[in-house]
Amino acid sequence: MTMKTKVRKIGNSYGIVLPKEALQAMMVKEGSTLYLTEAPESSLQITPEKPGFEEMMAIAEKGMKKYRNALRQLAK
Repeated sequence: MTMKTKVRKIGNSYGIVLPKEALQAMMVKEGSTLYLTEAPESSLQITPEKPGFEEMMAIAEKGMKKYRNALRQLAK
């Protein structure tokens, strides 16, 4: 599913408006917490908050930092 939106100025910041279909697909509503995660090719992944997600990401980041050189070699 591909959806199109634009970056908009909101006060002194910038933001995007998520289409209703995107909110339904992620099963979120106003006030829900979303996480933006770096993905390949200068993109981001949007993930709704789930129990344990923040802890999982902290563990993954710790592992990626510890094994950064090995992961870089594997990516070649």
